[in-house]
Amino acid sequence: MKKIKFFATALVALAMSVGFMACSDSDDSSNVSNMERYQQEVENAVRAEKTKNKVILLVAFGSTWQQAYDAFDLTRKEYQKAFPDYDVFLSFSSAICINRAAAGENTAKRNFYEPMYWLEAFGRVQYSEIIVQSMQVIPGEEFSRVVNAMKDFGNNKLGDLDDKYMSKFAFDEEGNPGENVLKLGMPLMYTEDDTKTLATELDKNFSKYASMGAVLFMGHGNPDEYDTYKANVRYTQLETALQIKNPNYFVGTVDMADNFKVQVNNRMKAAGFAANGKVFCAPLMSIAGDHAHNDMAGDDDAWAEEMATQVEGEAEDVSWKKYFGHMGYTIQETPYYTDNGADALVKGLLEYKNIRDLYIQHTKDAEAVDFYHSMYPGE
Repeated sequence: MKKIKFFATALVALAMSVGFMACSDSDDSSNVSNMERYQQEVENAVRAEKTKNKVILLVAFGSTWQQAYDAFDLTRKEYQKAFPDYDVFLSFSSAICINRAAAGENTAKRNFYEPMYWLEAFGRVQYSEIIVQSMQVIPGEEFSRVVNAMKDFGNNKLGDLDDKYMSKFAFDEEGNPGENVLKLGMPLMYTEDDTKTLATELDKNFSKYASMGAVLFMGHGNPDEYDTYKANVRYTQLETALQIKNPNYFVGTVDMADNFKVQVNNRMKAAGFAANGKVFCAPLMSIAGDHAHNDMAGDDDAWAEEMATQVEGEAEDVSWKKYFGHMGYTIQETPYYTDNGADALVKGLLEYKNIRDLYIQHTKDAEAVDFYHSMYPGE
């Protein structure tokens, strides 16, 4: 597989300027910044669980739903089984989700930290191999946060990691990784081929519903100004791949221009789908959180006739379930396939074993990346 290289300007800053280090050489804990205390908390968590010399960091956007936490916990356990020579940790990229989880907003308090803190901790305990696996569906805005955190780590942004240790991540002149290795596992639909693979697995889970009516997958997507790596096209490619298997599959989003529920409905009508036909809605997101339970399957209904063609604005306050109901379709509420064949409530992608296996395969295919830049570029 072709090696990926990300070139970044070295970001070497005095630790004092970002407030991570103590304000003096004193051992007085009162001189330690809050950010450094937070970093030490993450480091302590790593040291408490460290049993291997290699590590995998799973990076998700985050959630405050217990169902999502259960899916993440299950995924981490399966990673531990699939990669017995690695420690496995889970990170959230969303500060809002991290803070709300720590406050116990909807569940018992849980600590999820940003990738930058995990990676800094990995550098302090000096893992010899670090794999960061993006748990995103597409390589969009959230994936760019994962990449940037890895760049900052590889460039020793804070300047406090051992330079000899960090130098071992550097590639040689022939492009081979050093003694230490930093790898990146790609999102679920990183390439167009990935969309075809995902379509095959989704069809295994939903074919019986597609035989009875329209199956509408709701992804997230990015607004055009945040369409990093032009990733939104993956939703269109997935719909194309799914419709080869059954024309009753449709893929829309909550945030991608020209692919909201109104456009999904327009495509259904253009395909001749009967207005009174059955509709099954399913989230195309790694977990079932606010978007799945509210934007897709919510019961709030502030319907007005003009919303039939409204793309954004007040139309966003009407869930997919309610919108397609107002369009005359018969909504099926619990169509979701489970591993034992029974129906269940709304489920995220990580709650399906065959989809978890796709992420695991992406981790096995993770590529070494050259993020390292010496603290002393002239040497």
